[in-house]
Amino acid sequence: MIHLIGHLLEGGYRAWSFLRLLDYLSVRAIGAALSAFILVLIVMPPFMWYLHRRGLVDQMRETGVPSSFDKAGTPAMGGAVMVGALLAACLVWCDLASGYVWAVVSATLWFAGIGLSDDVAKWRSRSGNRGMSEARKLLLQGAFAALFAALLASPWTPLPAREASTLYVPFVKQALSSSWWIYLPVVFGFVVLVGNAVNITDGLDGLAIVPSAFAVSTLGIFAWIMGNAIWSKYLFFPLLPGVGELVVVCAAFVGAAVGFLWFNAYPAQVFMGDAGSLAIGGFLATVSVLVKQEALFLILGGLFIVEAVTSQVQDKIGIKWLGRRLFYRAPLHHQLQHTGLAETKVVIRLWIVSLILALASIATVKLR
Repeated sequence: MIHLIGHLLEGGYRAWSFLRLLDYLSVRAIGAALSAFILVLIVMPPFMWYLHRRGLVDQMRETGVPSSFDKAGTPAMGGAVMVGALLAACLVWCDLASGYVWAVVSATLWFAGIGLSDDVAKWRSRSGNRGMSEARKLLLQGAFAALFAALLASPWTPLPAREASTLYVPFVKQALSSSWWIYLPVVFGFVVLVGNAVNITDGLDGLAIVPSAFAVSTLGIFAWIMGNAIWSKYLFFPLLPGVGELVVVCAAFVGAAVGFLWFNAYPAQVFMGDAGSLAIGGFLATVSVLVKQEALFLILGGLFIVEAVTSQVQDKIGIKWLGRRLFYRAPLHHQLQHTGLAETKVVIRLWIVSLILALASIATVKLR
């Protein structure tokens, strides 16, 4: 919105010529990050008071970890404020004519809606285990994944036609595949997997939000490179005109994430709930696809992948098929707690791991 207003005023009045700065992604990215951060700081305290008043607090769920009982009664659904601040910053600072922006905004809203419905269902049943059924959540997530894949294959895709179906892998300059028959199933599975992986990781105070910020910041770097004709050519990346607008979107996310961490750091004053964790998953998945870094996410989002895999292996293979546990606890963060590590030590160590993975992902820019 500001981008459009700036163009209108700049052309009519010489005194407004400084508004040409709004053409720079860096200026709008900083504005978006600060706006989202400040908005979360302003809105979260009254929102937490509202959650307390209405009894919209965390519903205790048996995890096998004693500390989980100490957190019963903490306000949930705080992720809704983070998502709202992110979207508000995007509407203010982004070029609203960009298809990339609307694809990410749509994904965030869709997944946030699924998560919010799940949070409300848990609150109504007064149980952390009686939310929306797993089958229904997967159906709704799959519906978006199918629509998103169809968008990429349609004439309305924001991606250039020559790149819409390409699949790139780290360390290799050329595309691994450019077949729609291969790419569309990959996109579908990727969106559903990543959408749930963040949700599974969100189990300790501050655990999911910091690795998410690292991952989004890294994807923002790739968006800046691939949207810049000079740097994309120099680094042998495909040029994706307009994808640089995702730099502003990613900056808004990081600002909102830091604002949320202000309240979510141990001991958490508020939890993000599924409304936040599923929204983050949808955001990460969509941005990764739009900057052609689906395969890189195996490195960049390695923490999320391991958390999801350990949880599913324990539940689907161990308990349901073999009738026994394969790990003492699952997912990974609860297994680490079971070994005797304090919650804060587990969280900070996993932050360090996610930072190393983000740096390794950035290194692939040159190692190709």
